[in-house]
Amino acid sequence: MRTRPSLLIAVALAAGALTVPAATVASATVPTGFTDTAVISGLTSPTNAVFAPDGRVFVSEKSGLVKTFDSIADTTATVTADLRTQTQDYWDRGLLGMTLDPQYPTRPYLYVLYTYDAVPGGTAPRWGDTCPTPPGATDNGCVVTGRLSRLTVDANGVATGGEQVLLTDWCQQYPSHSVGTVTFGPDGALYVGGGDGASFNFADWGQRGNPCADPPGAAGTNLSPPTARGGALRSQSVRRPTGEPVSLNGAIARINPDTGAPMPGSPFAGNPNTNAKRIVAYGFRNEFRFAFRPGTGELWAGDVGWDTWEEINRIPDATDAVAENFGWPCYEGAARQPGYDGANLDVCESLYGTGQTAPYYTYNHGASVASGDGCPTGGSSVSGIAFETTSDYPASYDGALFFSDSSRGCIWAMRRGANGQPDPTNITPFVTGVNVPVQVLTGPGGDLFYVALGAGQLRRVSYTGASNQPPTASATATPQSGPAPLTVRFSGAGSTDPEGGALTYAWDLDGDGAFDDSTVVNPTYTYVSQASVPVRLRVTDPAGLSATTTVTVTIGNPPSNSPVVTIDDPAVTTEWSVGQTIPFSGRAADAQDGTLPASAYRWQLTLQHCTSSTNCHAHNVQSWTGVTSGSFVAPDHEYPSFLDLSLTATDSTGNATTSIVRLNPRTVTLTFQSSPSRARLVVGGVEQATPFTRTVIVGSNNSISAPSPQNLTLGLRFRFTNWSDGGAQSHNITAPATAATYRANFQLSLGITRPSR
Repeated sequence: MRTRPSLLIAVALAAGALTVPAATVASATVPTGFTDTAVISGLTSPTNAVFAPDGRVFVSEKSGLVKTFDSIADTTATVTADLRTQTQDYWDRGLLGMTLDPQYPTRPYLYVLYTYDAVPGGTAPRWGDTCPTPPGATDNGCVVTGRLSRLTVDANGVATGGEQVLLTDWCQQYPSHSVGTVTFGPDGALYVGGGDGASFNFADWGQRGNPCADPPGAAGTNLSPPTARGGALRSQSVRRPTGEPVSLNGAIARINPDTGAPMPGSPFAGNPNTNAKRIVAYGFRNEFRFAFRPGTGELWAGDVGWDTWEEINRIPDATDAVAENFGWPCYEGAARQPGYDGANLDVCESLYGTGQTAPYYTYNHGASVASGDGCPTGGSSVSGIAFETTSDYPASYDGALFFSDSSRGCIWAMRRGANGQPDPTNITPFVTGVNVPVQVLTGPGGDLFYVALGAGQLRRVSYTGASNQPPTASATATPQSGPAPLTVRFSGAGSTDPEGGALTYAWDLDGDGAFDDSTVVNPTYTYVSQASVPVRLRVTDPAGLSATTTVTVTIGNPPSNSPVVTIDDPAVTTEWSVGQTIPFSGRAADAQDGTLPASAYRWQLTLQHCTSSTNCHAHNVQSWTGVTSGSFVAPDHEYPSFLDLSLTATDSTGNATTSIVRLNPRTVTLTFQSSPSRARLVVGGVEQATPFTRTVIVGSNNSISAPSPQNLTLGLRFRFTNWSDGGAQSHNITAPATAATYRANFQLSLGITRPSR
């Protein structure tokens, strides 16, 4: 996606190889009087958190794992469910949505929404957590579906009895715009959404094999304008002629939480198609996160844009029988989307006559959300929606709408206006510098919590004001080094609280990252093996504010340095084109262990999508563990972008080092001309007057269109006749290895076939 929920930390690296220690968590910034604290850490790509009435916290991880913590103070998780076999964890696919029955534990049900690793009508696993070439992730796509299931959770927080599958739908050709949110409405119905499953590189109407069998052709039949109704146009499928299939892509469905059946009173109750009866809103690209405004039937959805606009959309009453159409892909923001408008698609042409439901709020990819917020512009992915309700925040936040952007790493507050609704003219930064926020929600005390996928954490934003400040943690170790076995006396007695409150203590004495080894002020611990152990202390004041500190204990004579990691292949000079197979290999060693075994290795391939030389956001493509070598196929993506390949090696004492090599693409300049000149042509999703050039990656797939008719020379109307490459008025081109020119030819038209552009 131009801007999906970007599921990795935004980063810009200089060309060449980089070696860094194990990743650390950057501190976020909050307004004066607030604190931002990690309450659950050590997670692996978390995507959702759900608070239960009994204090439990359910957390989903992108891989398909669901974990339960007894409370936000619990440091040891129970595995509730393991759905990794049936979940495809690839690019932006995975276990992305989760909610708890509002009557829990009377109704002990947990609902999960994930990318189901199976083709339509098939069974999992089909691909695993990868996509081979062919078909190629961004070429013809590894086709999967989405699944909503209900799990029954016992008194210990463990799912029993397997899945009850409620829905399997959401055909997805390309590796983003998958499923998203599942939540309960005030009417007791379950609301569930998923993206269009289409290409994020070109205007997609089903021209690449049409594997989802969208009309008017069968699966395997390339669709063409103006009649094509596939690709991103699945978001408009409820408008298809009676008898044609209706998908849930790009829509929000309202269903019975026990059966998955449509609820009574549907906007499309008279439609014979069951999916149509489920739909209450549609025309989304990727409505990754949505939420009800407390005490109302209003449903607010963040929709991730393509070239220009992020949207926040408001459904006035999702429980009624009125459907909202937010217009994608015919519209992006409040305007027609050029890539689809230029193709003269029947689905869009008929919508332009009636209009869309306008977005409640939009922000441009190239502009700040709030002046001076310090958040990067360019890449954008609206990724969280929540409302303030019962917090002890200052009154100016009462009823505020909080929304996040995972690419920019920020959360903002849209404060309530005089009419009681969130006011788009009154937006202020709330948390900045977040390591990939993918969910915002309210929790204990009414505080705002957020899931930071990049940091592997659930974090809490609390208000302290002038009345309470966080404590200061202090830890000592006596002795701090010595031969094994080594008995060490620790003390946290130097920790203080500004208000003089009684502190509670939690120690991580064994260095495993969990504060579960002691709760006394002065614990003792004996170490029996040579190691360098980072011992951590967390102190918490009576108001729940915490602080941590670390003291390192050295047992024996461990190596002074972490592993030395070397990526032998590919070289930093490697330049790639789309579809190219790139081998990789590496090695690691340290003074203690010598050459590390393959089990110590973890590789990560990341695509960095950039909007400038210093502003990039990342998309996790694929990872490999337990191997010293392998290969991958270079994916398709718009330019500017590049690939990062990292190798992390962890030695026997837990020390880790990461080496990263940046791989730049081979690019080519494409020139677009027209006869007569100054015609407006569309490349991808952007329209521009000729002549112009575009820099793209060699081998990339690009959609081009010549809108017709157009007023050109002397204001006369001209109609498209042909492209210089012989392609149709709207078609795709594969970028060649050398510069090329594409010319659209027009002739003077004596008739009017379409309103002037």
